[in-house]
Amino acid sequence: MAYGPAELIVVRFPGNQFKGEIAPALGDLIDSGTIRLIDLLFLMKDADGSVTFLEAGEVFPDGPLDGIVAESDAGLISDEDVEDIAPELEPNSSAAVMLFEHLWAAEFTQALRNAGGELVYDERIPAAVVEEVSRLAAEA
Repeated sequence: MAYGPAELIVVRFPGNQFKGEIAPALGDLIDSGTIRLIDLLFLMKDADGSVTFLEAGEVFPDGPLDGIVAESDAGLISDEDVEDIAPELEPNSSAAVMLFEHLWAAEFTQALRNAGGELVYDERIPAAVVEEVSRLAAEA
C-alpha cells in the first residue's frame, strides 16, 4: 500500500486563545478522506514558562474529534519534539501539534512509483506566502 506524504505542523495560539474552531474543520478533512490524522498533541506554556502537553484524547474525550482521536494518539510526536517546539512558545500561550498523512496524494504517489518516478524535490510553501506573492503580482 502506498502512503501519501506526511506533514507535521505546529499552530501557535498566543495568549491561549484556542477557541476550538479547528476541531470541526479537521474532522471534515478526515471525514472527506483528504487527510489521516496520525498524531495530535496540545502544548500549553504557563505564564511562568512551564510546559505541559496533552494527547488529543485527553483534550477531546467526548468532543468534536470523538472517534477520530481514537485512531490517533499513536505516540509518533515524541517528548523530543515537544522539547524542540516548547521554546517557540511565548509564556501564556498554547499550540496544537498535528502529524497527518495527505491521503489525497497516496494514489498519485503510487502512480509515480509505478512509472519509475523518483521525487527529487519537495517544499511546502505557506498559504500566506502564496497570497502575498499573488497580491504583488496582481499589483505589478
